[in-house]
Amino acid sequence: MSLADDLQHRWYDPSARPAWWTLPVAGLYGAGVRIRRGLYRMRVLRSRRLPVPVVVVGNIVAGGAGKTPLVIALVEALRERGWKPGVVSRGYGGSARGPRLLGTNPDPALAGDEPALIALRTGVPVAIGADRAAAAALLLEQGVDVVVADDGLQHYALVRDIEICVIDGQRRLGNGRLLPAGPLREPPSRLRRVDFTVCNGGEPGTGEIPMRLVADAAVLLGEPSTRQPLAAFSRGRVHAAAGIGNPRRFFDTLRGQGIDVVEHPFADHRRYAPGDLDFGDGLPVLMTEKDAIKCGGFARPDWWGVPVTAALPESFFDAVTARLGDPASGGAAAR
Repeated sequence: MSLADDLQHRWYDPSARPAWWTLPVAGLYGAGVRIRRGLYRMRVLRSRRLPVPVVVVGNIVAGGAGKTPLVIALVEALRERGWKPGVVSRGYGGSARGPRLLGTNPDPALAGDEPALIALRTGVPVAIGADRAAAAALLLEQGVDVVVADDGLQHYALVRDIEICVIDGQRRLGNGRLLPAGPLREPPSRLRRVDFTVCNGGEPGTGEIPMRLVADAAVLLGEPSTRQPLAAFSRGRVHAAAGIGNPRRFFDTLRGQGIDVVEHPFADHRRYAPGDLDFGDGLPVLMTEKDAIKCGGFARPDWWGVPVTAALPESFFDAVTARLGDPASGGAAAR
């Protein structure tokens, strides 16, 4: 078992204890989190406010919780309600350096898989960069009147008007400890300061917004216009590849459609080579949409991507936009 797998096991198995060496490291990490947050409160470290509202979507747990589908759903909801949203992201996993505005056909190797996916799914302006404020400035040049920050909950250098935290409804906060003794980037008390907590799957807690990921079709990588229902794969066995924070969620989704799955979990943000998905038996390969956008250039005829859509109550989107105010007046209500 690799170190990463061992840590994941200890984080989420109730019967497992943290490795002894992680406890002092977690103490140092927690001290660093408190000091950094305090420096921003005292304005020793400065935060930059944009001239348009900023909505941050993130989590306090290392690994995937479903924030990318939520970002896509939120962008679409804002657009339906009269806003002109844009998305800013760090571009994790991409090779680009410095702020960059993505084009209409972004390269995941350059931009990162999640920003590329958001750009392709929504068609709104997407900018990447470690300096989110500098990257967001590129969005303003595109006429954006609200910025959605993807995975920016801990990026305090950018002032935000609304914070949305996504949690995995099945794994929750694991053992509740800070990294590396547990999966938390910030203490559980951080959830008390966000505006909305969205629960992806599982049973929502008090005050949490329920979200579920809907997957009902597969898209042929080599010919995206070709789709078929996931139920069509229930007649046989498939290989399932997932390089996301919680591969189990993808495998369970396919099994929920009656599909016989051979699991192939990969590390989050995996950069695939053609041989990674060559299993030598002729069975079709189903993969997450985030993985699919990185494999299109060497896709085989039986490789399929499975897009998901985040389903949330319309009242949630109404509540977010109510805090933003009227787009015609510059969205001053949240400021």
